[in-house]
Amino acid sequence: MHPTEIDEVLESMVCICDSREQNTPKLRARLKQIGLPIERKTLLCGDYSAKILLPSGEWYELPVSLERKMDINEICMCYCQERTRFVKEFDRAKENHIKMYLLIEEANWENIYSGRYRSQMLPQSLVASLLAWLARYDCQVIMCKHETTGKLIHDILYREAKEFLARMVDE
Repeated sequence: MHPTEIDEVLESMVCICDSREQNTPKLRARLKQIGLPIERKTLLCGDYSAKILLPSGEWYELPVSLERKMDINEICMCYCQERTRFVKEFDRAKENHIKMYLLIEEANWENIYSGRYRSQMLPQSLVASLLAWLARYDCQVIMCKHETTGKLIHDILYREAKEFLARMVDE
């Protein structure tokens, strides 16, 4: 691929939103904020990914996925009551060489360490689980306000696509 084709390929990017994401007003606002064409389909793991149209005319689905959680309480539920399902999802990502981002809305480390959330999960257990996910799955944990989520999803997918294309040019 020639370096001048990168921008053209990036303009073709389509955000893939998992079809299991509930069609709520918040989802529709998030999808609008992402600012890309949206394709709804069942993803192997995570809630959001992307595909790009290569100069060859073939669509390439990026090996990256973002798992969004609406708050600290939801991630606690994933590490407690839904742990088996959550582990399987991240194991699938790892087995398929899919880079995972764990995006937690309305969260920050200060609230986690001080236990400022409704779940009964102890702060030290939650911190241990989050950090274990970083080590075990080479996962990126990002926390933000819900009004920033769409922008972050767009920017993460865009940067992953751009870096992938830059590696293609270097090869």
